[in-house]
Amino acid sequence: MLSVTIDNMSSVEQIKIFKKSADTIFDTGDYTSATILYFKTLFAIEDFILLQKIGYAPKDYTERFALLKKNFPDAYKLIDVEFNTYRDTYSKLIGKPTCLRIKKAVEDEIRTNKIF
Repeated sequence: MLSVTIDNMSSVEQIKIFKKSADTIFDTGDYTSATILYFKTLFAIEDFILLQKIGYAPKDYTERFALLKKNFPDAYKLIDVEFNTYRDTYSKLIGKPTCLRIKKAVEDEIRTNKIF
C-alpha cells in the first residue's frame, strides 16, 4: 500500500510539473510544444485516475486506451477524439485555437477529478 501512496503522490507532482511547463510554453506562443505538454499532462491525469481507481497504470497508449474504454468511457472518448491532434504535433504546427481546446480539456479533467 505504501508504494501506491508514493506513486500517487509522484503522479500528482508529475501532473503539476507537466501543466506548469505547458502553461509556460503556451505563454511564449509556441502552441505546438505547449500542446504536446498539455497532452503529456492529460495522459498523466488519466494514468493517475487508473492507478487510483483500479490500482494499475498502463505501460503504453494501447493499454491506456483499453483500460479507459473499459473503466472510464467519458475519459476514453476525450482521448479518442483528440488523439489525432496529438499525432498531428509530430508533423504540423499547432495553432492557438487547437492548443486552447486541449488546455481546456486538461483543466476540466483536473477540476472534474479534483487532482489539485
